[in-house]
Amino acid sequence: MTGRTGLLWDTPLMFSRLIEDCGTACESVNPNMLASPFWRGRFAAVIVPTGFANPAYSNLLPALRAAEGRIRRFVENGGRLLVFGAGCSREDAYDWLPFPVTYSFGYGPRAVRFAGESTFNSLFSGYDLDAVECDGSFPAHGGETLAATPGGETLLVGKPLGDGMILATSIHEYPSREFLKEFSCGDKETLF
Repeated sequence: MTGRTGLLWDTPLMFSRLIEDCGTACESVNPNMLASPFWRGRFAAVIVPTGFANPAYSNLLPALRAAEGRIRRFVENGGRLLVFGAGCSREDAYDWLPFPVTYSFGYGPRAVRFAGESTFNSLFSGYDLDAVECDGSFPAHGGETLAATPGGETLLVGKPLGDGMILATSIHEYPSREFLKEFSCGDKETLF
């Protein structure tokens, strides 16, 4: 069995097609569903796309805050959460995550270096790692730096929580198919 992936956004995205092409079902979850205390879904992984905190692109941030406890339980019980860049200058963009994350907005290409032989090296395989589009960095966080620029700007943060994992990245590219297959497919679906 392959687990389902929840894609949190206001409207359907092409990103869902990429997820499905990697062998998992993708369910779009809009802010109204996410914020509702009555809605429940079961997923192996949940993805929050780039721009989630920018009101010009999305109304997702208030719903993420309303679902903060649900998100924490989802990860603690074995879910995997992938969060992309906030897409705007907001110090409170990640205040719904169960660990501190400070984000600094700044769009442009950056060289990406992964820390050690991490399983996350496949996240952006196939990209020119000397010029990856990013929408910012994480100057402070309570997780582990998994990828950074040669100058030390953190671009990918990982945080295990209970039986699950949270990844926050400011890399502004779709993840590789190889990574999505590994991240999104699994035998266990967790209540969200």
